[in-house]
Amino acid sequence: MPGDGAPAVFLDRDGTLMEDVGYPRDPADVRLLDGAAEALVSLREAGFRLVVVSNQAGIGRGLITPEEARRVHERLVAELERRGARLDDARYCPHAPDAGCDCRKPAPGMLLAAAEDLGLELQASFMVGDKAIDVEAGRRAGCRTILFAPDGRPSDGGSPAHADHVARTWPDALGFVLRSGAHA
Repeated sequence: MPGDGAPAVFLDRDGTLMEDVGYPRDPADVRLLDGAAEALVSLREAGFRLVVVSNQAGIGRGLITPEEARRVHERLVAELERRGARLDDARYCPHAPDAGCDCRKPAPGMLLAAAEDLGLELQASFMVGDKAIDVEAGRRAGCRTILFAPDGRPSDGGSPAHADHVARTWPDALGFVLRSGAHA
């Protein structure tokens, strides 16, 4: 029922939580961005659920295997947990851009499915990502949106104008969420 669920912070992976290295296939490529794990710990302490939602077109394009993607995800989880941060869920779209699926951002499918499965309140939630498509997915799902852009611009060349906030650092993104008054 709307209004009854927990708030969440939906998180893009590459370029938001970890360095964007293209199509990561080696777990050694996982390098967390400065302040990401610490921000996630603070968000959880404030009552937010944490959900990764990430397009992984390299799988659909045959550039990485599902097994390679799984190992990269496991390394991300391990690196976050080593710093005290724990995810509630992770959703990956493995489809190529032309597949016509409803899970590939900017479609909101991954956010909507996670909200349904985990009992999340989308209107009290946030989407954080480095691309305009991340912001659009969050808007379509009914979340407030944060463009994570150290240089102030989306990494995919889209417009930052549609984001509720542009954060250049993780402490900046964290501060926006906590100041919003939407946390539990």
